[in-house]
Amino acid sequence: ALGVRPEDRVLTSSFTLSPVPGAIAHAGALPVLVETAEDYTTDMADLAIKAERSGAKVFLMSHMRGHIGDLRATRSLCDEMGVQLVEDCAHTMGARWDGRYTGTWGQVGCFSTQTYKHINAGEGGLLVTDDADVAAQAILMSGSYMLYGQHIVKPDNEVFERWKYVTPNFSMRMSNLAAALLRPQLGLLAQRATTWNGLYGLLAAELAKIDYVSLPRRDAREEFVASSIQFSLALEPSRIEVFLQACARRGAFIKWFGAQQPAGFTSNASHWHYVPERPDAPGTIVGHLCDMRISTFLTAQDCKLIGEIIAASVALASAA
Repeated sequence: ALGVRPEDRVLTSSFTLSPVPGAIAHAGALPVLVETAEDYTTDMADLAIKAERSGAKVFLMSHMRGHIGDLRATRSLCDEMGVQLVEDCAHTMGARWDGRYTGTWGQVGCFSTQTYKHINAGEGGLLVTDDADVAAQAILMSGSYMLYGQHIVKPDNEVFERWKYVTPNFSMRMSNLAAALLRPQLGLLAQRATTWNGLYGLLAAELAKIDYVSLPRRDAREEFVASSIQFSLALEPSRIEVFLQACARRGAFIKWFGAQQPAGFTSNASHWHYVPERPDAPGTIVGHLCDMRISTFLTAQDCKLIGEIIAASVALASAA
């Protein structure tokens, strides 16, 4: 809907999930990976270099695992370089940067409602935009046929007249059943955010006590919704494997983005062989990054126990 055509280059985050560069490949375009900073957000210097070098006109920015980069600076840079910003907000529904919701900083904001997201219906998602032409194309592409007039939130009919004969129908509608599951959950989002963030604080306090473990610095302007927690582990890859196995034996299941093989919902840019310029191995930041989901059913005692398990497992791995 933003005019990307086959073989165009599209900037995107290197720390993300595989469906994000996959969306670029789906459009027939070529992903250009932007480096990741120490706080797990976009490396702004590399974004400027890659934008100029690639000639890309779109940056698909991933707020991966809820880590929100400086959106004001990002939007300013994109505007200066003539790049349209699309926000992947799969992990930031209800989150804000500097008081403004994620998904509203770019031309388009995309949200996921897959099982592990802030509201969920198993699969699916939605987008937001204030661009009438983007909205009309999205409605037509999603599979409205010529029933676009029934869409509750839609541009004026004259906008559809510009697009209805030249926009393909990809038949990618959310089902009514999924939508019915999601609507009541919107009202629970703020409550869930409070619960998640409280548990994140408890877990972060436990992790901060452990040698070899470091947490990202989070900007005061970032109002995140922490349905998971990430930390970096200053150990060699073979020692990280020992750490993961030790945690699993005691019931704490930690994911690792630096693994040689993608597993579950963790992969890194070295696994995406369809990307023209990909690294042979995960970078330093992603290569040491560990990840754990936060269940809303955890208690303060559970968080303390998880911290003890991770501490003992790190001690075992660092001494092995």
